[in-house]
Amino acid sequence: MGRSKVKRALTGLFVVCVGVAHAMPRPPSHRGPADTHAVPALVADLQRRTFDFFAERADPASGLIPDRWPSPSFSSIAAVGFGLTTYGVGVERGWMTRQEAARRTLLTLRFFDRAKQGNDAHGVSGTHGFFYHFLEMSDGTRSAQCELSSVDTAWLLAGALFAQSYYDRDNASEREIRQLAERLYRRADWTWLQVRKPLISMGWKPESGFIHSDWEGYNEALMVYVLALASPTHPVQRDAYDAWTKTYSVSWGEFQGQTYLSFPPLFGHQFSHVWIDFRGIRDDWSRTAGIDYFENSRRATLAHRAYAIANPMGWRGYGADVWGLTPSDGPADVALTINGVKRQFHTYTARGVGREYSLDDGTIAPTAAAGSMPFAPEVVIPAIEAMHARYGKAIYGRYGFFDAFNPTMTDTSVKLQHGHIADGVWVDRDYLGLDQGPIVLMTENYRSGFVWKVMRRNPHIIRGLKRAGFTGGWLAGARG
Repeated sequence: MGRSKVKRALTGLFVVCVGVAHAMPRPPSHRGPADTHAVPALVADLQRRTFDFFAERADPASGLIPDRWPSPSFSSIAAVGFGLTTYGVGVERGWMTRQEAARRTLLTLRFFDRAKQGNDAHGVSGTHGFFYHFLEMSDGTRSAQCELSSVDTAWLLAGALFAQSYYDRDNASEREIRQLAERLYRRADWTWLQVRKPLISMGWKPESGFIHSDWEGYNEALMVYVLALASPTHPVQRDAYDAWTKTYSVSWGEFQGQTYLSFPPLFGHQFSHVWIDFRGIRDDWSRTAGIDYFENSRRATLAHRAYAIANPMGWRGYGADVWGLTPSDGPADVALTINGVKRQFHTYTARGVGREYSLDDGTIAPTAAAGSMPFAPEVVIPAIEAMHARYGKAIYGRYGFFDAFNPTMTDTSVKLQHGHIADGVWVDRDYLGLDQGPIVLMTENYRSGFVWKVMRRNPHIIRGLKRAGFTGGWLAGARG
């Protein structure tokens, strides 16, 4: 992400490679799905603006989505997966024709289908059916020395499988979309990543081999295991999923008045839920715990808000309606003394709070709250409104909320490594694709359940959930 340095879960370090637009009015939606929940005008405007990030910033030749904008950037394959899914939302909301959405989707899937694979360090996009976390926007090959990422490939494939189920008409374009999505999914050799069986490795680099960390401990890897279990060609066995859930124990317990399976950054409680409706379905762990993963994410959301209310570190601006920590940009890697208190600030890092660790430098990422909308709308919607009301002129622009802001960092003499001071607070200059996606899609899941409904029809998702031991709810009558 731009000059980012981090992004991997709490089994160890997060490791990756690593113009301000003005607010413009958006035309109202021409139509939309039947909404279960109405949202205020600001929330609808935020969803539309954030959708426009994907609609306007996708590369016209490849469909690749930049990791960030307006700073020059490579592409994030996870952002591509989010983008493929947002196009369906755009169709349903009347922001994009179905023909245009299918054209963009086909362009993108063709690119990944044709992208060169191999074990070379340069000039390829991936190997064994997986893709490098970051690809150059110019030609779609590996950026710098970033890792081949199992989880970011999972987000890309989730977007492809959404397209497979959404574009269900009997015409040449939509038939090809379904075929390409199937082919991409079948290529991924999940067993290749089981270098320390039965767990799945986080990734691989040609320079050093497999990353030394596997997916263990509760985190965003739910989608990784569901897709790996469901693979028609290279499936992992049930022992992989069971081995993963057995590592949950360190994360279960009480934090900020909530008892839940903790993972400090909120994105870990959101990303798999973008595509999978976990309401009422339970695996062996959740049956024993007496909650489903949706309820677990609701409790995580409420714990983050409670932390901001308690504000143990005394950061400016925190409170009942200004909260939310997740990996995001930050102002600088610098220590300052403010009002007699020594403060450590960071650039991009894995901000979060929970039982395992707390990493908080006063930087709020609006996506952390907005991406939790289906879990706790009664606190998320007021947070969106309050952040906009208090800081909107500085933090809200062409594509909605900028990635992050920090009310404590107000010193204009500090050499900032990213962003700027605007209206008395530090504000990021960039939008990040990985953080834009959940705003569009989780807002839609709250409003209409649209993405969830589409994915309930995908046989691969159904098969993966059943192989993981999930039962009940909507899954009881699903065939896959």
